[in-house]
Formats: sequence, C-alpha cells, structure tokens
Amino acid sequence: MRTITFILLFTLSAVGAGAQTTIYVNADQGRHTINKNIYGHFAEHLGRCIYGGFYVGENNTTIPHVNGVRKDVIDALKELKVPVLRWPGGCFADTYHWKDGIGPKKDRPTIVNQWWGGVTEDNSFGTHDFLNLCEMIGAEPYLAGNVGSGEVKELADWVQYVNHDGVSPMSKLRKENGREKPWNVKYWGVGNEMWGCGGHMTPEYYANIYKQYATFVTDWSNTSGLFRIASGANVADYHWTEVLMREVPKHLVEGLALHSYSFVEWNDKGDAVDFNEQQYFATMQTALRMEELVTRHSTIMDKYDPEKKIALAVDEWGGWYNVEKGANPGFLYQQNTMRDAMIAGTSLNIFNNHADRVRMANIAQTVNVLQAVILTKEEKMILTPTYHVMKMYNVHQDATLLPTEIFDEVKYSHNGKSLPAISCSASRNAAGKIHVSLVNIDANKSNSVTLKLRGTKAGKVNGTILKSGKLQDYNGFDGPEAVKPTVFKDFELKGENLQVTLPPFSVVVLSVE
Repeated sequence: MRTITFILLFTLSAVGAGAQTTIYVNADQGRHTINKNIYGHFAEHLGRCIYGGFYVGENNTTIPHVNGVRKDVIDALKELKVPVLRWPGGCFADTYHWKDGIGPKKDRPTIVNQWWGGVTEDNSFGTHDFLNLCEMIGAEPYLAGNVGSGEVKELADWVQYVNHDGVSPMSKLRKENGREKPWNVKYWGVGNEMWGCGGHMTPEYYANIYKQYATFVTDWSNTSGLFRIASGANVADYHWTEVLMREVPKHLVEGLALHSYSFVEWNDKGDAVDFNEQQYFATMQTALRMEELVTRHSTIMDKYDPEKKIALAVDEWGGWYNVEKGANPGFLYQQNTMRDAMIAGTSLNIFNNHADRVRMANIAQTVNVLQAVILTKEEKMILTPTYHVMKMYNVHQDATLLPTEIFDEVKYSHNGKSLPAISCSASRNAAGKIHVSLVNIDANKSNSVTLKLRGTKAGKVNGTILKSGKLQDYNGFDGPEAVKPTVFKDFELKGENLQVTLPPFSVVVLSVE
C-alpha cells in the first residue's frame, strides 16, 4: 500500500477546539515540483554568523572543527538537508572584493565591515573556505557578486576562478591556491538590494547595469549553465519588478530576487522573547503578507514570462526583532521562539504553494543572526524552533506539489482584527508518500481540521509534534532542548478523512500508510 505522510504545524493549548475547517488535498492533480532550494539559507558577514558562528579558526583547540568550520554546525546542517547557501551578503556583498579572501591567510588584507558594526575582519574566511563548507554539508553555493562598489571584470574573474576547468589566468591562480578542480558554482547574484545599500539606484539604471554584468559573467549562449539572479524588489515595490522584467532580455536572467521580513513595526520591532499577543499578531500580519507579495510579483512576471522560465527567489525572509539586551546592535543577534516557528511554517507553505514561480528562498540567517536555525556560544550550540520546523518540512524538497482547497476557513482574531488561522501545503515525493503541512497561528484556541484526500486512500497513522506551553518559549544555552519534537497522537482516521485538532502554535508530522 502507498505510504502517506502528513506534516502539521500547531501549538499547545488548554482550551478546546474551535470552528471546523475542511481541507481537500488533491493527491491526483500534482503538476509542479517544489524546488528543494525553497529550503535554502543565507550566511552573511554580519555579527557572529561567519566568525564565531560557522568559523572558529583553524588553530582553535577547544571547539571541534574541520579546517576552522565548527563540526557541530556542519553535522546539524547536513541533518537539515540545506540545499543552497547564499554568501557573502547581503549588504556586505557590495563591499566585498573576493581576491582579498584567497591565498595565504597571513597575507590577506583586512576589511572594515561598514554595514554591520564597523568591525575589522581579517578575511580569513574566503572563497575556498565557503565553497569547501558547501561541499561538506551537501549544499549548492550561491555567490552574491559585488556590483555596488565592484567592477564587471572583478565578477567575471570570480566566475572564471571558481568554474573554469581549462587554462586561464584565474584557473591558474586557483590551482596555485590549492584547488585543482573547479567547484562549478551555478547560482550567482548580480548585486544585492540595489535600491538600497547596493547603491540606491533606480530600477531603470540598475536594469542597464545588470545587463552589462550579466553579459560578462557567462558566454553568449550561457552554455555554462549559470543561474543569474537579479537584485529584485523591496517588499511591495511592484514598479521595480515591472521595469526589470520589461527591460532585461530573458536570455540574460534566470532569477529575480525579493526581500521581505516579518516584524512588529519597522521602527520598533519589539523584543525577540518578551513580546505580547498584540506584537505577535502584528508580526504574523507581516509574515502572512508574503502571500500577497508573491502573488502580485508573480503576476507581473507572468506578463513578460508566461512560460515561467524566470524564477522568483525570495532570498531574504524571516523574523526581525530588536537585538538581545547587551548585544552589539549592529550584529542583529536575537533569540528564536515559537513565534518564529509560526513564521517559518506559514512562509514555507506559501512558497510551496507558489512552486510554479518560487524556486528559491533563503531564510535570514543561518547562524546567530535574525531568524537563525542555529545559535552558538563558545563551545555550546543549540538548535532553534525554526530549525525543527525546517527539518520537518524538508520532506517537501523536490516533491510534487499537490493542490489544496480550504473551506470554512477559521480566523484568528485580536483587538477587532483577524487573520486566517490555518494555512497548508501538500506534496507527493518520488516514493509515493504524501506530506501535508498545516499551521494554526491562533495564540489562544485550538482549531479542528478535516483533511479530505482525493485520489488516494489512507491507512495506518503515526505522528510527531513540536509543541510548547507559551509562544515565548525558546531553546537557551542552559536549556537547549526546551522545545523539541515529540510523539503526537491527537488525531483520528475516519474512513477516508483524517480528523485533527490543531492546538495553538506547534508542528506535527503525521505518517499515514
């Protein structure tokens, strides 16, 4: 019998079930693949993401490492099945000159990180370190090129340095630095946030700059297979998307970026842990707005690219709050609670459901910055609630998206406003297993969901849940497993329907055979 697995995001609550929501899962209508790169990550030279997060130095004698990269971080990211990792920024990318980060480390010049804290870095973590890290965790590298303060030749040389397998000045230099074979990097960002820290450009100006760069980072026919991602819109700047899609020829672009973060208010983002329900509600408003953003940007792209050849890459997303008390404000270090689990679950459902256009997304950021999946403190490392959600959801990677329909949708209401309480996405993998991920964002009450499967049958059911007593719960260095998945049994199979009560805020994986 075909095995079916359901993934459900919920929360723990002492109150009874609320209204009834019915979700139809059309198991026989899948057409689009959920690109595994939707589950991508982002690692910028920002705070303690690289130095002190990924990289502790080759001479460190207290923390186990592989060529300076923390072994516990390597193991955790391999377990997470990270498909793609973006580096070195972010805003940092448009100040970074890659040749400063190659060759003997003692000879490398320093750089002042002008965007994030004004700290001086020694460039000891560079191109070789990053690309070798990607090989160790099994991820595709996504290199963000310097357009804001760089030159066309600089980016073209970087492509040649990491990709050329023949005789050339850059391949010769790579071999002299200890790497015989190229890494064959596919994904390239042509600048970052060109509307802001990348140069405060207009879309019309950037479109011309982009075409110049894109022409020289590949050959005329792009037989090298490079995947060039243009710096896309800031949140709801639909004019930016319109101009780039209209002005850039399709043979010069494979992806268009989009950046949007979730927060209470931009000028007062609130505390990462000590937040109230009003702040939680406001954060979820911005998180759920991703549905509108993806839909409207995709509609513009459809006008110019009806074949959907150009991917929408949401290469920066996640929760953004005030830094932890006592932390450097430029380092963007914040804790990670069950609120972040809700952001992760709803956002990934949105990306999954738009798999026809969204083919990459990169949560910001991997270690010690913003909505991180990993936090480190000297020799200690913890996995956050967001890590657990992304690990549970990785069953969707490269699976076939199954259309879902929600009826009698219940609302999460607070202070006279309301949001959809339930979101979901579903997929079938190559082995025939079906996974359905559900989120109940309601902070106060459970909601009952009836899953109706069309085109398949269900049998034996098992489940796993990520739950906690409060939205503010998190994993700390003194309690690293306060929030972790456990066995889930609160479901009932009735004929071909699966009846599930979703408590407020947690994650469940149901396996149905």
